Amino acid sequence: MSVAARSTFNAEEADNLADIEKQFAVKAVQHMQTYWTILERVRGSTLRLTKMDDEIYEHLKKDFPEFDPAATIDEDEMKSEKGKVRWRDFMMAYEKKVDSYNFGTMLRINPTFEYGDPETIFVPRMQFYAVEIARNKAGLNDWIYEQAQKEKEEASKKASEP
Repeated sequence: MSVAARSTFNAEEADNLADIEKQFAVKAVQHMQTYWTILERVRGSTLRLTKMDDEIYEHLKKDFPEFDPAATIDEDEMKSEKGKVRWRDFMMAYEKKVDSYNFGTMLRINPTFEYGDPETIFVPRMQFYAVEIARNKAGLNDWIYEQAQKEKEEASKKASEP
């Protein structure tokens, strides 16, 4: 895109290109599926999502002392005007530190749920990292690994039966 084209581009007036939206949706779903597959193979409590997990976790505790990783996320509160400002301030600290920090991804509203339509919200990647790092540190995602291992064991037993 030329400098002239960039200076005249107005996001408010831009066409909503369905193909671009579909590509973003595909990437978000791929990220969701990849993360779930990882949790099925590795205990969340032993998983590191970024090189900065500890820093992100401490920052989350400082900026959101009320955050409980075991609680159900209130999407309306998270996306309220006040919530948007708080999360934007939090996320901007990672603008130059975390790749795709603001790329949209899927987040389960509660760590006891699998991904599903009513249990999943669309959030920027840094919100996903902050929430899932806290959940992993608390061992709240370990059930996914344990369930997958149990299913794998049962399938193995069935396959070995005469």
